[in-house]
Amino acid sequence: MRIHCKVVAIAVGFGVFLLLYFFGWNGGADEPPPKEVGGDRELEEVGRSPPSLLSDYVGGDAVAKLARKSATGVGERVGRKEGKATGREGSVNAKSKFLGNAIRPVTRRRRPEEVMHLAVVACGKRLDETLTMLKSALLFSLKKIKFHIFAEDSLAPQFEERLNQWPQSVSARFQYSIYPISFSVGDAEEWKKLFKPCAAQRLFLPIILKDVDSLLYVDTDVLFLRPMDDIWMFLKSFNESQLAAMAPEHEVPKIGWYSRFARHPFYGVTGVNSGVMLMNLTRIRRTLFKSSLIAGGLLWEDLLHPLHQKYKNHITWGDQDLLNIIFHYNPENLYVFPCQWNYRPDHCMYGSNCKGAEQEGVSILHGNRGVYHDDKQPAFKVVYDAIRNFPFEDNMFQSLFYPIQNKFLDTVNTLCGRIPQVFLKQIEKAMKTVFEANVVRHVRPHK
Repeated sequence: MRIHCKVVAIAVGFGVFLLLYFFGWNGGADEPPPKEVGGDRELEEVGRSPPSLLSDYVGGDAVAKLARKSATGVGERVGRKEGKATGREGSVNAKSKFLGNAIRPVTRRRRPEEVMHLAVVACGKRLDETLTMLKSALLFSLKKIKFHIFAEDSLAPQFEERLNQWPQSVSARFQYSIYPISFSVGDAEEWKKLFKPCAAQRLFLPIILKDVDSLLYVDTDVLFLRPMDDIWMFLKSFNESQLAAMAPEHEVPKIGWYSRFARHPFYGVTGVNSGVMLMNLTRIRRTLFKSSLIAGGLLWEDLLHPLHQKYKNHITWGDQDLLNIIFHYNPENLYVFPCQWNYRPDHCMYGSNCKGAEQEGVSILHGNRGVYHDDKQPAFKVVYDAIRNFPFEDNMFQSLFYPIQNKFLDTVNTLCGRIPQVFLKQIEKAMKTVFEANVVRHVRPHK
């Protein structure tokens, strides 16, 4: 009897143990398995920059869960190597130390990205022409550009509206500020009517843009046919005294305007053209300029008004003439770049006389004399129309270069159109440069 009771007790005890074991197993099965932290797919997106916080990798909820379970040894360590995330298990202490530091932003020392500054002055019916110029600068340039647009009050909202309509892929590459037309010294109305409406505004850029160190000023009728980065590099070619750069007004003195007609001092043999003017504004602001006004030197701001008053009855081209007078007395302050950086109808309508353009192609096209809007020099108009009508995100070879190339066939019987390679060489080269910079380097295989 005793043996029978012992057997029954053992059987009951074993049955109770099995029941407890069974219910305990099912209860544990209701708990979800630990969530995997990180993952290769999540971080292999093309072009994604490295996250600075652990939460950037796994999300805030996962970070909180890891923090709660770090004491029990549950969690993953997230690292980054050559663009991929790697998951590794670590000890309890290692995990706790990592999680304690992971919520701090990772500071990276990066060299500040250089931004180029481009200024233009627009008055009257110059909206479309100015936008086409800005568009040409963006099409071929590599660095970001800050546009400084000086415009009449009626044009300012139109600029803002049109620039904000450009695609996001384009707008990410530039910034802009719009300024009213203003003159800090002398009679504003008198300055405004000097030569062309508002053109004298360029003389006041060093005074107005006090926080800008260097700047490229261009007229509204200018088109970039190669990266603006290239002309920006001329700043590094300045010697210690040079503070501005312009191209000669003409290459041949016997047919140049200044050498034949000027009634005032001018720079060099043929004078300089101010339609494309690279400036170190910091140097301009601190330099004392020699002149015929007084024995000593004058600061830029103090020089402009008395110089205008002395020569206003002897100048024809307004602010450009004043710049020629200034650098006539201060030639050591001027850097002269070749004619292909300010290529105008004068360089081809009397026969080709810009050797630099013949050898290297036109770098910056300057369509003065209104040639973009009439049929007097169709070669210039072909380039302007093609850039104006080009949709930003189209293929540049198919929708820009080939149309220009084909339409040049209709201009070969004109003085400027008979040398199409002068206009096309730099455009083709610039397109290849942009393609290599923006496409090829992004599709290189990972090592």
